[in-house]
Amino acid sequence: MIGYIDPVAIQLGGLSIRWYGIIIASAILLGYVIAQRSAKKVGFHEDDLINLLIICVIVAIVTARLYFVLFNLDYYSQYPAEIPMIWHGGIAIHGGLIGAFGMGIYYCYRKNWHPLQIADIVAPSIILAQGIGRWGNFMNHEAHGGPVTRAFLENLSLPNFIIDNMYINGQYYHPTFLYESVWNVIGFVLLITLRRHLRIGETFALYLIWYSVGRFFIEGLRTDSLMLADTLRVAQMMSIVLIVIGIVLVVIQRLSKKAMYYRQASVLTWPGRAPYKGRR
Repeated sequence: MIGYIDPVAIQLGGLSIRWYGIIIASAILLGYVIAQRSAKKVGFHEDDLINLLIICVIVAIVTARLYFVLFNLDYYSQYPAEIPMIWHGGIAIHGGLIGAFGMGIYYCYRKNWHPLQIADIVAPSIILAQGIGRWGNFMNHEAHGGPVTRAFLENLSLPNFIIDNMYINGQYYHPTFLYESVWNVIGFVLLITLRRHLRIGETFALYLIWYSVGRFFIEGLRTDSLMLADTLRVAQMMSIVLIVIGIVLVVIQRLSKKAMYYRQASVLTWPGRAPYKGRR
């Protein structure tokens, strides 16, 4: 097919380097660069964020895989040897987020950093990386929606290379990767624009709400969702939970008389602990 993209970018003997990995790595790197600039403005050392990033990415990969396995236990209980074979596919972004957020909170506690300040710094980078990362799904010809016609895709004014690569096994499909990518990039612009006008923690809360609203509706179009029941999609359930958490966080910060605005902050400490005294 004209314009068909091979998921393998480089073949070195028996080693296949896929576009998916290249795009995900590039998204993480760009997100880090953006977050690093924000971190330096409030007084974090250059090494602080990279150390946090490395450990959170490692944990996120593991928990993203475990999350996927958990909701496919019928298969993996029969083939347990495939559980660590992440290169065969099968990770879930919500699992990665849970792991990364959990490790981030623990790391902040050990370093005496305020977790909501760190969350505000990295939130725009996370949603931008998610937006870019969806193009890895495009290169793999996965994470698409239900069947559509070519005319439907042409009416969206999509370039031919996207339309051609939405033709999978004899059928055109909804480019749900693109819907989510655009939604996330708009979210990135929104977070960066509004952040200086928000209180500590509210940028992260807005990220949770914005990403989850888009994911809830886009997930309803997909054909490869993890399911809890015949009509209950795991990602939609998690989206509702994260929206509620985001709203509660905004309410708490708005009711708090001690909550600072993002633009006022230097390095903040873990609530209730001694003031930050530099690197530890």
